[in-house]
Amino acid sequence: MKILLIMDPGIPVPPLKYGGIERIVALLGKEYENMGHQVTLLAGPESYCKGETIIYGKNDPLRSGWQKMKELLFVWNYLLKKKNQFDLVHNFGRLIYLLPILNHNTMKIMSYQRSITPRNIRLIHKLPNKNLLFTACSDACKATGNVAGNWHTIYNTVDFTAYSLATNVQQNAPLMFLGRLAKIKGAHTAIQLAKKGKQPLWIAGNIPQETQEAVYFEASIANEIDGTQVKYLGELNDSEKNYYLSKSKALLFPIEWEEPFGIVMIEAMACGTPVIAFERGAVTEVIDETVTGFKVKTLDQMLEKIDLLQSLDRTICRQRAAERFDITIIAKQYLKLMDGK
Repeated sequence: MKILLIMDPGIPVPPLKYGGIERIVALLGKEYENMGHQVTLLAGPESYCKGETIIYGKNDPLRSGWQKMKELLFVWNYLLKKKNQFDLVHNFGRLIYLLPILNHNTMKIMSYQRSITPRNIRLIHKLPNKNLLFTACSDACKATGNVAGNWHTIYNTVDFTAYSLATNVQQNAPLMFLGRLAKIKGAHTAIQLAKKGKQPLWIAGNIPQETQEAVYFEASIANEIDGTQVKYLGELNDSEKNYYLSKSKALLFPIEWEEPFGIVMIEAMACGTPVIAFERGAVTEVIDETVTGFKVKTLDQMLEKIDLLQSLDRTICRQRAAERFDITIIAKQYLKLMDGK
C-alpha cells in the first residue's frame, strides 16, 4: 500500500527535542515501512523518512499567516497532482489540506493530537466527501470535535524498544517533571510538592518563546532552582529522556488544563517509571490506577501517593503500557480503519 503522511512545517519530523506530534508522525512512518508499505512524508525542512520525503514550508512555529497560506497552496497543488498515487492519505496537519481530495476515492484519515474546532468539522462535513475518517488521540480529545463525521479514538504511541526498563530505583531517587515549561503544564506545582515533601526533583523541558510564558518561567521556575534539591536539566533529546526517566522514582504530571494525551506519561511508563497525575483531560484514560501510576485531584493527594510508589511493580508498569501504546499496536489500529471504509 502507498501511504502519504502529512505534517505541518514548523518542527522537523522526527524532532530532535521538543515536538510531540512530529514524533508520532515519524514513528508511524517508520512502522508503516516495517509493515511493508511505501511511505511518502510531506513535512517541513530537515524532515526525513525511510521512503520519499517532500520538504515544504518553513521551520518556525511563529511563522506568519502569509507563510502558512503558501504552505497550504503547496499541499493543495501536490495533492491535486498526486491524488491517484496513494491508497491512504494520513493527515496530521491542517484539516483544510484535504480539501482538493475531499470527494476523491482515496482513503483519508484526519488525525488530531490537540483540541479540535467543532466549526471546522461541521463545515467540512457539509461538503461532498468520500472515505474520510477522523481520529483523536483520546476520548477526551475526541469529545471536543465529535460533532459530525466518522470518529475513532486511537491513542498516542512510543517505540518501547527505544526505552530501557529500570526494575528498581532507590527510595530517595528523584521525582521528575518533563514537558514544555508553560504554566498549564504545572512545573511550579511539582516544585511545591518537592519542597513540601522534602523530595529531590529533576525538571526538564523547553522554555516557550511567548513573552508571557518566559515571564512565568523566570518568576515561578528559575527562581526556585537551587541545583541541589531542584535541578533544571534543560531540554532533553530522546536518549537523555530515557536516561533520566529510568532513574526517576515517578513522573509528576500536575497539569492545569484538559491535556489531550500527554506523551511523556507513556515515555515514563516505557522505562517502568510510574506517573502521578492530576485527573484532567486524558489522564483518566492513560493511567491504569495502581499499575502504571496514580490519578489524583490535589497536591496533597499527589504527595500521599509518593509513599506508595514502592508498592508498584515497574516491570508490570512497562508491560501494561506496552500492551496499550507500543507503536507496533497503534500503527495496526490506524490501518485497520481501512477495513471499514
